[in-house]
Amino acid sequence: MDGAAPPAGRAGGAVNRRFAASAALGLAMAASAALTGALTPRVRLAQLQARFSLEAMIPAAFADWSVDASIVPLKPDPERQSVLEKIYDQTLSRTYVNRAGERVMLSIAYGGDQSRALQLHLPEVCYAAQGFELLTVGEGALATGFGALPVKRLVARRNARIEPITYWITVGDKAVLSSFEHKLQRLAYGLSGKIPDGMLVRVSSLQADQQGAWRLQDRFVGQLLGALAARERVRLLGATKRS
Repeated sequence: MDGAAPPAGRAGGAVNRRFAASAALGLAMAASAALTGALTPRVRLAQLQARFSLEAMIPAAFADWSVDASIVPLKPDPERQSVLEKIYDQTLSRTYVNRAGERVMLSIAYGGDQSRALQLHLPEVCYAAQGFELLTVGEGALATGFGALPVKRLVARRNARIEPITYWITVGDKAVLSSFEHKLQRLAYGLSGKIPDGMLVRVSSLQADQQGAWRLQDRFVGQLLGALAARERVRLLGATKRS
């Protein structure tokens, strides 16, 4: 003889509980989707700003520096270059020479979308990918007449070429030093519904004396900033710096 059927009340209660659990799960999923949609950045900060051109913004001559077309800063291989063209909206690469014959290479990359998919390409990665050995990697603060600038200091070597490097990154309106600060700045913009833009500024020189190289680079950066209008300095330094 078959087992007795469960009482109707007990069976109905089980069905109601399953229905309530399913409904709660559905509501939670819908709320999660709505929250994700609400917090997904949709407005690119670059669209809210005046357009600019790196070529026009950075002077070809300032203080006692002028462009030396005979030396081109390090360029990536064609395959990597095609990747970088998808990341950056504008790039600028120049070598400057002063009256004393000292040379500094300047590279600037600007990306209008610094979302997770399109992050700035760091020199540590770029140089290592092209066969350089990174002898030192450190952090510092570059003193300028417009406030202290957080920078990374590297020394890269490939065969006889020794290249001390100074670079900094801006995300939106702030210069950031660490990857953690980078992520925090992106998150802060994301919570306000905006996708920040970003800029990477790199200066380097070819010399074995790294301390002398960094002094030269600091002087170059300070003189470059002094030659720019306030709005242009903000683009290079971040709006949180004094202009």
